[in-house]
Amino acid sequence: MLNKLGRITRLNPDRVQPDAPPGQFVTDRFPVLTFGPTPRINLDDWQFKISGLVDEEITLDWKQFNDLPQITLDAEFHCVTQWSKLQNTWQGILFTDVMKLVTPKPGYGGYSTNVALDVLVDDDVMFAHSHDGAPLTPEHGGPMRLVVPKRYGWKSAKWVNGIEFMAEDEPGFWEMRGYHMEGDPWKEERFWSSLTY
Repeated sequence: MLNKLGRITRLNPDRVQPDAPPGQFVTDRFPVLTFGPTPRINLDDWQFKISGLVDEEITLDWKQFNDLPQITLDAEFHCVTQWSKLQNTWQGILFTDVMKLVTPKPGYGGYSTNVALDVLVDDDVMFAHSHDGAPLTPEHGGPMRLVVPKRYGWKSAKWVNGIEFMAEDEPGFWEMRGYHMEGDPWKEERFWSSLTY
């Protein structure tokens, strides 16, 4: 786990809780882990593009995107660095409601932002603009992030601005650096045993 200085430390077995996936400890905080600078996104300029193997590519602005049906969802969040926050209330738009705006063409292969389509169409996957009653801060992926509760947090992409349907799975930023292609916390799919990309 990460200590206060950001160093990797050994997991304390006394902090492991049965409600968390194997190898995780539970925290009430929502740590910020980001690679590189945090973007500051102007909502007047924000756009969301649905592209790739779809019948017709579309682009939505912030208002159009937020005019889609809104939901509130309670879901866990599991980080690959071994912490889990079990109580989160997210507000936003279900992935399946966004997907209804297009018709994927045959051969799209079921992958978007390196997450399998069968995972994305689960009833708890959403594009969130708020967390625990407040707009998402830029540090936590605001104005909009993907939330995939049944995967490690790096699959819940921050600052999301589109989805692309692809014929074949391609490794994303973290997967090219050794993170697992699936990222299931209940199977402890943190890293590949060897890099294959």
